[in-house]
Amino acid sequence: MDLALHVGLIIFISLIIFLVIGVPIAISIGLSSTLAMLIVLPFNGAMITSAQRVFLGTNSFSLLAIPFFVLAGNIMNTGGIAIRLINCANLFGRSLFGPLAQANVVANMLFGAISGSGVAAAAAVGGTISPIEEKEGYDKRYSAAVNICSAPTGMLIPPSNTLIVYSTVAGSVSISALFIAGYIPGILWGLGIMAVAAIMAKKLKYKAEKGGSFKEHLKTVLDAVPSLLLILIVIGGILKGVFTATEGSAIAVVYSLILSFIYKELKISDLPKIFLSSAQMSAIVIFMIGVSSIMSWTMAFAHIPQRIAQILMGITDSHAVILIIMNLLLLLIGTFMDPTPAVLIFTPIFLPIVESFGMTPVHFGIMLVFNLCIGTITPPVGPILFTGCKVGRVSIEEVFKWLLPFYAITIIILMLVTFMPSFSLFLPKLFGLIK
Repeated sequence: MDLALHVGLIIFISLIIFLVIGVPIAISIGLSSTLAMLIVLPFNGAMITSAQRVFLGTNSFSLLAIPFFVLAGNIMNTGGIAIRLINCANLFGRSLFGPLAQANVVANMLFGAISGSGVAAAAAVGGTISPIEEKEGYDKRYSAAVNICSAPTGMLIPPSNTLIVYSTVAGSVSISALFIAGYIPGILWGLGIMAVAAIMAKKLKYKAEKGGSFKEHLKTVLDAVPSLLLILIVIGGILKGVFTATEGSAIAVVYSLILSFIYKELKISDLPKIFLSSAQMSAIVIFMIGVSSIMSWTMAFAHIPQRIAQILMGITDSHAVILIIMNLLLLLIGTFMDPTPAVLIFTPIFLPIVESFGMTPVHFGIMLVFNLCIGTITPPVGPILFTGCKVGRVSIEEVFKWLLPFYAITIIILMLVTFMPSFSLFLPKLFGLIK
């Protein structure tokens, strides 16, 4: 048995065992990686190398953006920004079938574009709009399905913590290029959900709404403008080179904090709880990045990516078939693994393969994250699925049938993103971020 196969089996089998017995995923990754490292290095060397990899994996200036964006999202969650975005989104959905559901989709896109978190969007937007939908006679299963399937758009539309993690693992990949590349796929996802929601709403006879004066509409839009300006300030500043993504994340915190105090919906007494929650969420992500660096080093040392590439190339020499196999594997992985560890584990394996036949790291990053976003809304692990069911007060069994049409449209869009690079690369090229 060669080294690559031996190390790969130890990582895979031990990881599965640790997860089955209930060990947290970050600890499971660290332990399985260290066990595998003992195959290639003596005990002392393995322990020293493991510690070094944890330090080097987290010793990145760009990773500072993650705790800042998490903090900004939590501040916005309690600072009155969500309801203003929902009110604004409701204007866009009014003329479509299922207007409240359409507003939910647009609000998730807007809120996700500010907070960078699909779970936060599902909780904040869904928790606000679901009771209104129920009062208007919407089926709870329909409302929950729309909220669940539109929430991941915030993981593609920048700022995206998952894309920041990918940028760190992939090496010299511009965060700015990745951010701007996520816009078209993220918007396509949202539009696809809106189309399916409208078709379902027509059958359910949830008619479009009319009414409201121009003055009322103008007031609603103006009320949301300060919140929407955050997107322009942060993303615009990053793209123009005024500040880095990390500096932009700090600006997002300051801006959202000031705005929440202006809205008078955030109290000084709320801050300790917000800071603690943000620190806990950030620590989980950063620790996972650190321990996953052990796995990445071990797999690289054992030449596992090269062996997997040989196996795939041995199956077929068709690039299209290889990409379909990768998509199927990533969709399967996403059903039981969170996006962050999946990005950390599979980027070093798959990226060299796709680069060998000319796929750019930016295009692959969007394809990878798109796949894993779908995983967040599928059982058995999907965090957005569980959050959406909780706020919508439905069980997974009740809502699953209603999710199927939305799964179908996201898979279709995934295929477009995979095989039509311009969806991901047009905007980065337009802004001169890639050649």
